[in-house]
Amino acid sequence: MATRKRTSRSKHPASRGKSGRPPRQRHAQAHAARRAKSAKSARTNGTQKWSHHVMETSDAMDIEKDVFKTGSAESIARSLKHSSTASRRRKGTPFQSAMSMLNFYINRAGRNLPKERRDTLQQAKRKLREAFGREPR
Repeated sequence: MATRKRTSRSKHPASRGKSGRPPRQRHAQAHAARRAKSAKSARTNGTQKWSHHVMETSDAMDIEKDVFKTGSAESIARSLKHSSTASRRRKGTPFQSAMSMLNFYINRAGRNLPKERRDTLQQAKRKLREAFGREPR
C-alpha cells in the first residue's frame, strides 16, 4: 500500500486567496470601499449641508437674508452691527458675534468665493472694527 503525500492546499479559514489577504480582511476592505463611495455620493448630492443647519438652529444671531452676497463693505458692516446689537440669540459681545458670523461665512465659502467678493468681505471686517471702535489690525 502506497502512501500519498497531500499536495492540495489547506482549507483553513485564514488561508490566503489571490489578493494575498485572508478572507476576513478582504471582506472588510471591500466593505470600507463601499462605505466611502456612498458617503462621497451623499456629499455631492447636497444632502449634508451642515453649515445651513448651524445658521438656522444654533445660538447664532439673526441676520438679514443674503447680507454677505450683495452690497458694499460698509453696508455689510452696518447690517452686522445692527443685527448683533439687537439680537438676543448671542453668547458673546456684539462685536464678537458680528465678527464671528462674518468669519464663518468667509471660511465656509472657501475657494468658491470669488476674489473680488473676498476682498469686499475683508474690507467689511475693517469697517466692522471701526464701527465698534476697535483698533485696526
